[in-house]
Amino acid sequence: MQVAGWVLLAALATFSAVGTWLSRRYALKRKLMDAPGERRSHAVATPRGGGVAIVAAVLAACAYSATLWPQQGMAIAAFAGGLVLVAGIGWWDDHRPLSAALRLLVHALAATLLAGLVYRLHQNPWLAALTWLATISLINIWNFMDGINGLATSQAMLVALGFAVLLPAPLRWPCWVLIVACAGFLPFNYPRARIFLGDVGSGALGYLVAALFALGNVATELTPWLLLIPISAFVIDAGFTLLSRMLAGERWWQPHAQHFYQRWVHTGRSHTVVTFAYALFSIVAITIAWFGGTLRTGGQVGLAFAWYLSASALWLTLRKGLR
Repeated sequence: MQVAGWVLLAALATFSAVGTWLSRRYALKRKLMDAPGERRSHAVATPRGGGVAIVAAVLAACAYSATLWPQQGMAIAAFAGGLVLVAGIGWWDDHRPLSAALRLLVHALAATLLAGLVYRLHQNPWLAALTWLATISLINIWNFMDGINGLATSQAMLVALGFAVLLPAPLRWPCWVLIVACAGFLPFNYPRARIFLGDVGSGALGYLVAALFALGNVATELTPWLLLIPISAFVIDAGFTLLSRMLAGERWWQPHAQHFYQRWVHTGRSHTVVTFAYALFSIVAITIAWFGGTLRTGGQVGLAFAWYLSASALWLTLRKGLR
């Protein structure tokens, strides 16, 4: 990357940090606060909505990218449009709680934009359908997993790093943008949370991760199974928690505190210990994915299934130990 690129990334990180500071002042003024409760993992009322700064930084990068690559203007606009939809409904929900049906409808529309973009670039209906499903899933997964200091943001940064490892060098720019946009926000959320992402931020991070997953499917010959490995920390925790609640006959769509990371914190572990443990898991996952990228398709699929089986067994073992 040229010097100008690094300067721009530094500017985006600064832009995100300043935006987070401003959004905190706004949240305090508007009394947009998350109060402690039995389903939450924090002890004091904390402002929410700081993730809007991450969104603003990414959109600024989109505008700049459109001037550099005008031939990709429509693709960038479609991607940005989906991001605005997800962030917009989240911002609205941060101010006034909305129905789950309305949020899901907007998420589906954003997923359709991203899936349509994939189909336009790849002409593969199955890949477009996978993108649509992954986008809706990851938007909600990041919302579910945004419950302790630094976790959702650090995981988004690590996922972006993982895709930077897997993507060819000319296509790594979106990964670096996501990393620095999150880096500007993170000091306000970790180790002490002075502001939360809010739905505007958590949903947007899920959408951005889904976009990197889609880019990996379009721009590489890697199997989607391998591309899911860097995301596995959140996919496994959210997926198994949802499944266990459904099997138990619980109202799985309602808020709860049953994810592994939440249970672990409630046993007395600090947010730092849990966040770093998830980070270590993801670093191992990235390493596995990087190695898998050197294999043929059959080897990639086999490695991905072996990883998910091992990680699932680990989740089940650790979850049982917390009962």
